[in-house]
Amino acid sequence: MAFGILLSISVALSLLQLPCHAHVLPRDDVPQGYGALPYYPSPHGGWIASWKVSYAKAQALVSQMTLAEKTNITGGVGIYMGKPCVGNTGGALRVGFPQLCLQDSALGVSSTDNVTAFPAGITAGATWDKSLIYARGAALGKEFRGKGANIFLGPTVGPLGRKPFGGRNWEGFGADPVLQAVAGALTIRGVQEQGVIATIKHLIGNEQEMYRMYNPLQPGYSANIEDRTLHEVYLWPFAEGIRAGVGAVMTAYNAVNGSACSQNAYLLNGILKDELGFQGFVMSDWLAHISGVGSALAGLDMSMPGDTMVPLFGFSYWKYELTRSVLNGSVPLDRLNDMATRIVATWYQFGQDKNHPPPNFSSNTKSRDGLLYPAALLSPSGQVNWFVNVQADHYLVARQVAQDAITLLKNNGSLLPLSGSSRLSVFGTDAAVNPDGPNACSNRACNKGTLGMGWGSGVADYPYFDDPITAIRKRASDVAFYNTDSIPSVPAPKPEDVAIVFLSSDAGENSFTVEGNHGDRDSSKLSAWHNGDELVKKVAAKYSNVVVVVHTVGSLILEPWIDLPSVKSVLFAHLPGQEAGESLANVLFGSVSPSGHLPYSIIKAPTDLPDSVSNLKGFAFGQVQDTYSEGLYFDYRYLNKMRIKPRFAFGHGLSYTTFNYSATIRQVTALAPFPPPRGPKGPTPAYSTAIPLIAEAVAPAGFSIIWRYIYSWLSPEDAKAAHAVGVAGKDKYAYPAGYGTEQSSTGPAAGGDQGGNGALWDVAYEMEVTVRNAGVKYDGKAVAQAYVQFPDGIEYDTPVVQLRDFEKTGVLRANRGEEKVLLKITRKDVSVWDVKAQNWVVPKVDGRYVVWIGEASDGLRIACYTDTLTCEEREGPV
Repeated sequence: MAFGILLSISVALSLLQLPCHAHVLPRDDVPQGYGALPYYPSPHGGWIASWKVSYAKAQALVSQMTLAEKTNITGGVGIYMGKPCVGNTGGALRVGFPQLCLQDSALGVSSTDNVTAFPAGITAGATWDKSLIYARGAALGKEFRGKGANIFLGPTVGPLGRKPFGGRNWEGFGADPVLQAVAGALTIRGVQEQGVIATIKHLIGNEQEMYRMYNPLQPGYSANIEDRTLHEVYLWPFAEGIRAGVGAVMTAYNAVNGSACSQNAYLLNGILKDELGFQGFVMSDWLAHISGVGSALAGLDMSMPGDTMVPLFGFSYWKYELTRSVLNGSVPLDRLNDMATRIVATWYQFGQDKNHPPPNFSSNTKSRDGLLYPAALLSPSGQVNWFVNVQADHYLVARQVAQDAITLLKNNGSLLPLSGSSRLSVFGTDAAVNPDGPNACSNRACNKGTLGMGWGSGVADYPYFDDPITAIRKRASDVAFYNTDSIPSVPAPKPEDVAIVFLSSDAGENSFTVEGNHGDRDSSKLSAWHNGDELVKKVAAKYSNVVVVVHTVGSLILEPWIDLPSVKSVLFAHLPGQEAGESLANVLFGSVSPSGHLPYSIIKAPTDLPDSVSNLKGFAFGQVQDTYSEGLYFDYRYLNKMRIKPRFAFGHGLSYTTFNYSATIRQVTALAPFPPPRGPKGPTPAYSTAIPLIAEAVAPAGFSIIWRYIYSWLSPEDAKAAHAVGVAGKDKYAYPAGYGTEQSSTGPAAGGDQGGNGALWDVAYEMEVTVRNAGVKYDGKAVAQAYVQFPDGIEYDTPVVQLRDFEKTGVLRANRGEEKVLLKITRKDVSVWDVKAQNWVVPKVDGRYVVWIGEASDGLRIACYTDTLTCEEREGPV
């Protein structure tokens, strides 16, 4: 069948899907006081100095592209239609621009072999170790490059962990904007220094999995977030990632303040590209692109994987439709040129024009040969996998992250570390690898055996699995293992015998349901899976010495057993990836002291938190409304405000030794209420804005198409008709309210550089902290945490304390080994977002800010004062 006929059929069928388009879906009213403002036009990229050379190269290349080539690189070729990757753009091969390979996941190269399954983001966050988080990012970048991927679909900093039940919290680094920001930025640096484009995601408000996605019957939920909360909490890690130079941003599935993230002009144009100065490109999450012209005008630059929200027939809102929209004048050529330029400039920015390897794997099959276009009706076959091993010695980084994240919550009577001569009884299926194999469950969508990662798109295949029971047996000579989650008949233990109970709690993406949990932990809640609480209680009734080891995606309620006299030690090992065994055994048997700290609080009951965060949103007719009525207050911020004592606080983590702290403070930069005025934007690439020729929109003569592959060409008849409309300029498109085309040369006062006004990162105060190992037996690493308390009497409500910086020491030798670390407080750290001024404000320049230093949010023992520049030992504010 001729190409033009097929395209006409495709377009006709796509019209039947019009009710699915976001711009015709009915929009429920968001609560009063919330709303998505218009912000047009989409700001051009290229005005940041560090991107100038790349934009100049991009301008030269894009100037040579035809209309169809430009629209081709802005979208994917269709789900399961790419030759190797989970996402594959079109290319402009005539001028030397390749198809780009976009690949999951944030903890390893997904859907392929010979890679490292690194610990999850939440595990990296639990290390509180900047150098180790960076090393993990660098190793990830090397593996993605080695496999030929252009774009790493990570790191995840949204969800931020607002809701403890949230299904994908484990992909991020913890329930605090600064912990997320630091870890996300370091991961970006590590990845991009290897020549791979990082993608910070998901912008924004994807704090639960259920009801997140738009479909023909229901819009995705609306995360209703007021402006100050948006800036001070949820945008904070994105701003840091943009400051780190991230190349790509992925939008969330849901809406923010009533407008879908993939077409939210205020979010993409106003905040991301103008206020935060983002220079890379914005992509949709997979099948989250729900409109054509609207999303283009709102600032989306790349549609992934290219299909409509129901990807059955190879229809697209862009590609050939974007070609049509430019020809008929509804999407200005100026907007398309910026889309293409942003994508090409990012490719140049990370040196992918020189010696970047092509993809050497397939996400669709593990065989050497396979279909080149798996979702096509008829597809040619060929070699798709070359089995390139990219692991190198990255297992060492993975093991170090897994080990240094292990968090000792309780150690009564110094039961840990264990002796190799101890008589051990090990209980729980979580102690051993899945007997069906570590990769037996697709996308890890089961909880069987040791839990090393959650489920969904954020996973990787294990090359092997070092499980705890194997590692324990290497260290101890007398080990009985009961591979069951219910206590069997066991010999009567002696008083000195030790039982180790393994528990787990899983979560993941809403694409899969596991043991009644729909991505979020809506069924299991915050209880251990497989009746684990009962297992602990029954073991504790028999044994005098019980160690509980927990592999979990997040916080759990430990109240059923935490105070039992025989439960003497509790370790959270988080999600360790492939190196679950030796990393744990090193801590259990004292080869190293535990040095992890909680990246979230462990509460005593869900009612300890406000309803807006402790409950998931259920079904509603129309759009589900998720209103962030708690504002700045969730996790430790809320607990501190309400004087609710958690079981274990954010930042908590014990060691086999103890540490002493002392500190001094100095002022580095004098502050004023507002940061210095930003400068004007520099010039950006300019192109002709004339309606392109018809010839630029049609396929070469004799071109054979593959069914379901998404092309950017129109039939000659459709191209001619669209061009006539565009040239005539008579049919005015119904542009959204507030739409305009004039570019601003200044931009928001809060902007001026990548991440915002560059002065926000001026260091205001430095604390030199001396950390000393006060123990005499064990070496150990310590984490110095700095929290800011704002002055009394200011007009802004602020949390009691807020994390602002942290540093982990190296190994401090027993008996007074010490190290000095430097903690920094920036202008932004002592500012609040003023919604009227639309800028960051230091609320009381000469006021007393207290920088609290300690080992946890409830373990703050040193107060440093910004007005007197003195520090003293003092009981913390919480």
